[in-house]
Amino acid sequence: MKNLTTTSDDILTCARSLIIAGGYNGFSYADIADVVGIRKASIHHHFPSKVDLVRTLVARYREEAEAGLENIELQVSDALEQLRFYVGYWEACIADASAPICVCALLASQLPVLPEEVAMEVREHFRNLSTWLTSVLDRGSRLGQLQLRSTPHTEAEAFMATVHGAMLSARAYGDPIMFSFVTGPLLERLAIPL
Repeated sequence: MKNLTTTSDDILTCARSLIIAGGYNGFSYADIADVVGIRKASIHHHFPSKVDLVRTLVARYREEAEAGLENIELQVSDALEQLRFYVGYWEACIADASAPICVCALLASQLPVLPEEVAMEVREHFRNLSTWLTSVLDRGSRLGQLQLRSTPHTEAEAFMATVHGAMLSARAYGDPIMFSFVTGPLLERLAIPL
């Protein structure tokens, strides 16, 4: 079967891995051209500027994340299990190094130097994830599936910060186990004691 990816997809995939490795300023079109095996002019044809490239990458990443959250909603109805599913996704990605860190979490640490068009997409990812987590936590609390210590929105922000912090800890220590070491107690705290 023929590979269905386009040059544009290849450029975005390469840029994503380069951002994960070195951040927004850690790559150039020359780096992408070397990896993908095309001329820089070809990249400019698809993405006239680095801002266009990274904004498109983050927008696509955000759409993928939203589809993933919708998939969790379809597969699992229990709120605690949805949170476990979400954390488990990242645990697997970090363990096999397929996605060792959330692109938007990484870029959020660079917001002061990001172009505004990219920063807006990163912020939108955080807002969307917060909205989903808030709804899961709210529903779980109302149905007696979760115990919250604060409002669902506050808990959602703390949950998101803990998961992103766990990604950074796993990266800093060079140990994927650190992710579950940090996130495990968070899930235990939310669970209703039997």
